[in-house]
Amino acid sequence: MGHVHIIRNFVSPQEGFTRTVRIYTPDGYDQAPHHRFPVLFMHDGQNVFAHPESAIFDTWCANLALEHMVGEGRAEPWIIVGIDSGSGRLEEYSPWNESRANVHARGESYARFIVETLKPYVDNVYRTRQGAEWTAVMGSSLGGLMSLYLGWKYPEVFGRIGALSPSVMWSEYKLFQNWKAHSRRWSRIYLDAGTEEWIDPGGVPLPYGEATRDFYFHLKRLGYADHELALVLEPGGLHHETAWQRRLPVAMNWLLG
Repeated sequence: MGHVHIIRNFVSPQEGFTRTVRIYTPDGYDQAPHHRFPVLFMHDGQNVFAHPESAIFDTWCANLALEHMVGEGRAEPWIIVGIDSGSGRLEEYSPWNESRANVHARGESYARFIVETLKPYVDNVYRTRQGAEWTAVMGSSLGGLMSLYLGWKYPEVFGRIGALSPSVMWSEYKLFQNWKAHSRRWSRIYLDAGTEEWIDPGGVPLPYGEATRDFYFHLKRLGYADHELALVLEPGGLHHETAWQRRLPVAMNWLLG
C-alpha cells in the first residue's frame, strides 16, 4: 500500500491564503530510490483518497483504483497530489466570471498556484518524472472545467487531462470560445458525463451530458485525433461522487495506462 502525506497550511501566494495538500506516494516509492514517478494533480483533494482523514462518505478512492491497475499491470505507479478545495469553491474553480450565479472568478490565481508554486514544490521534494507527457490533472464538475482550463492554458505543463462531468457550459460556454486550436503538443484528454446528467443550481442550467458531448466534437473539429481524445457517456450517471468513483477506473485506465 502507498502512503498519503498531508500538508496543512501550504501557502498559496497567488491566492493570498493557505491550502491543505494531500500527496500519495505509491507502493515501492521508498524501495526504489533511483526511480522517478509521473504525477497526477487532482482537485477537491478531500474527496480523492480512501484514507481516514479524507471526506467521510463517497470519496473517489483514487489510491485504491491506481493500486489495482498497477497490480494488474495496466499502469505504472503514479504520485497523486490532491489539492483541497476551499470555502469559495465556485470562485476558485471558475476561470471566468459567471454572472448568472454572481460568481467572481479566481480560477486564474488557483491555476497559477498549481503551476508556479505547488508543482515546483512537488518536483523539488519528490522524485518526479519531468515533461507534460508525465504530468496529468483531473477533476469533476467545476474541477473538470479547471482541469481543461489548465490543459488549454499550460499545454507545456499538463499533457494528460481528465475531466469527469466537466462544467464546460459554465460562463456561457466560454471554454469553447477560448479553445480555438490544437495545442500541437503531446495530448491525452478524457471526458465523461451521464447521458442525461443535468443540474440547475441557482437558476443556471447545466446540461452535462449534452455539453460534454458537444465539447468532445468541438475538440475533434480542432484536429484532436482518436488516440488523443476519449468520451464516455454513462446511461443514468448522476452528478455525484459515487458516479465519479464508479467511472474513475475507466478514466485512469485510458488517461494513465
